[in-house]
Amino acid sequence: MWRNTSEKYGLTAVLIHWLSALVIIGLFALGWWMLTLTYYDEWYRLGPWWHKSFGITLLILTLLRVLWTLVNTKPKPLGNKLEKIGAKTGHLLLYLLLFTVMVSGFLISSADGSSISVFGWFSVPAVLTDLPKQADIAGDVHWYSALALVIIAGGHALAALKHHFINKDSTLIRMFGKTKRK
Repeated sequence: MWRNTSEKYGLTAVLIHWLSALVIIGLFALGWWMLTLTYYDEWYRLGPWWHKSFGITLLILTLLRVLWTLVNTKPKPLGNKLEKIGAKTGHLLLYLLLFTVMVSGFLISSADGSSISVFGWFSVPAVLTDLPKQADIAGDVHWYSALALVIIAGGHALAALKHHFINKDSTLIRMFGKTKRK
């Protein structure tokens, strides 16, 4: 039930996948909205606190996801050779962009030497603070990689829908813990 099989994803992978998707969409929306805030807006300080807390949480979740993927069976990929290559490339790109977004966000937030509070439960200390224009460069990388991540994730979702409605295979429903289409 919790572990993957060669036919479907287990509950652990399913929960991590959908929770990650929800957090990524929420962080992107919050980040974009924060760009519109003025200094006197109450959310000018509160929005970044939530954004950073969920960002660090997503980093931890993504690290757990990578570990889970490494120690667990993967369902057999479906589709033709080109689709399988595209899926592998797309997944690698999603992970690369995820880590780029999270590391650049960390570099922005800790550029002044401040630690990052995670929901007030614990703090993550700054580890790199001496780079020239660190916050500015990391800010540009953060924005463009987040935008690319959302675009690629949209393509990922469209590919899953294509598998479901055009190929009529079980690629999409496996990410809900099912094995066969009804």
